[in-house]
Amino acid sequence: MTEPEFLTLARTAYDTVADSYADLFRDNLAENPADRAVLGLFAELVRGRVADVGCGPGRISGHLKRLGVDVFGVDLSPRMVEAARRDHPDLRFEVGSMLDLDLPDGSLGGALAWYSLIHVPWAEHPAALAEFHRVLAPGGLLLMAFQIGDEVRRHEQGYGHDILLDVYRINPDRVLGQLAEAGFEPHTRLEREPQDPRWEKTRQAYLIVRKAGQPSHT
Repeated sequence: MTEPEFLTLARTAYDTVADSYADLFRDNLAENPADRAVLGLFAELVRGRVADVGCGPGRISGHLKRLGVDVFGVDLSPRMVEAARRDHPDLRFEVGSMLDLDLPDGSLGGALAWYSLIHVPWAEHPAALAEFHRVLAPGGLLLMAFQIGDEVRRHEQGYGHDILLDVYRINPDRVLGQLAEAGFEPHTRLEREPQDPRWEKTRQAYLIVRKAGQPSHT
């Protein structure tokens, strides 16, 4: 079966920029109190094993680990997984796709799509959200972060490299509707203005949603 083009583009682009990206963003959370606040809230709320899907070089996984979360990472890019394993040797990282996670049904207490759904075309969002719903246990949490908008931007340069990568900005109201259709209930919504003009050209959003149903206490 032929792989969708958007997956090939994303893998190739992030394989190309992996080391530069890891170096550039390694300490980025120190400059982003909103990011830390949302991740801290998620860490307080979540129970059980957590998958950081689209983990890149593992900086968010590493931060959650320091907050006491039982976390592991999944990324489409083998080079990003190599960087994550190098920078966070105490954590587990695997190559995989958010559209086909190699995880049993209901096996997670939480999952993140931290600026990773932005490389999935809007028409494919329901399939990705359904896959998150499948792997989460009842009551499990999904945290999403993304750029707000209704347009797609094609990048031909990134982090000092020639690449070809599409970034799909996301309408929070629309994705909340898709999340509801997938079986999620809203918990937290936060939006903020762009803070760093080098990387942020539009408003940013964070969503925490919960898979409907009561968590198991066994």
